[in-house]
Amino acid sequence: MNQETKKRQGDGAKDLETICIFGISSMVGSNLAEFLKKDFKIVGTYYRHKVSIPGILCIPCDILVKGEVQMILHTFRPDYTIYAVGIPSVMECSTNEKLADILNTTGLFHVAEYCQRYKSQVCYMSSHFVFEGAKRDYLEIDTPDGTTVLGKTQAAAEFYIQKNSLNCLVFRCCQLYGRSINPSKGASILDNIQAGADGGEQMAYDTRLEAGFLDVYYLGMIMKICFEKKITNRLLHISSTDYRTYYDFALEYCRIFGHSENAIVKAKWPFPVVSNEQTPEVLSFKLDVANVERFLDIELPTVRESLILTRSRFKGSGPSKEVGKGKGGRGITYI
Repeated sequence: MNQETKKRQGDGAKDLETICIFGISSMVGSNLAEFLKKDFKIVGTYYRHKVSIPGILCIPCDILVKGEVQMILHTFRPDYTIYAVGIPSVMECSTNEKLADILNTTGLFHVAEYCQRYKSQVCYMSSHFVFEGAKRDYLEIDTPDGTTVLGKTQAAAEFYIQKNSLNCLVFRCCQLYGRSINPSKGASILDNIQAGADGGEQMAYDTRLEAGFLDVYYLGMIMKICFEKKITNRLLHISSTDYRTYYDFALEYCRIFGHSENAIVKAKWPFPVVSNEQTPEVLSFKLDVANVERFLDIELPTVRESLILTRSRFKGSGPSKEVGKGKGGRGITYI
């Protein structure tokens, strides 16, 4: 327990609720841990890539061994359990379908089973890839029709958890970005753009896949709101309010962070589908966020606003960004 937590509890504050993050060594898991540790006790698990985060207990666990999963949940009895394990890359899933199915689905089955036994709310992060990428805004009620291994495994996980769990949250997200705690395990898109921009290298980014882009801290903000409001058994779309190709996102990053745009060049990345159908010339993964904004009484940012937040928290400068309005004028603000 860190000193800040001890001080708050010593001052008579209510005991903090506990969150267990399976997959804390992932980009999403580690960033959520950093964001949420101010308001919750955090326990994180890793498999082979040991991590150390100040103020957080990180312990090894193989999510495919049910006994290890049970021991974690039995010991810490978390109020909330975040499943951040899995392969989030379309290409990696296509080259290792068996591992993708194991990590994206089977591991979640084990965690969800024991979350139900120990009365912990299970939270799953899915993605826009559960859809085929047609030119329209997708709603939460739309039936997944993904054409990739990643999309199909995530859709299966969504279906399982909603059908079998009595206390769950599913966050279907756009392209989340942030710094990886262990780039050697797998650099994020932000790591790659930053490394290329800092090194003056020419970088090629895709021009045919259009999606939302969001700093992972915004997901942490929405999770915190859901936990505080005791929201349960919901599937929510989480995305920026506008959309970019990866090429346009890289250009926007350079503008916000003051790097030269000359190093960013256009390309068409491979997009592996599981059928023999030809990949469309343009893929559009637009998640409609009107429902989550109305339901939680918040306003999600544009891609540019999200990057301004990113610059602010990485460089310690830049304007504060008010990203949402609560009832009664209560603001949700990132500094």
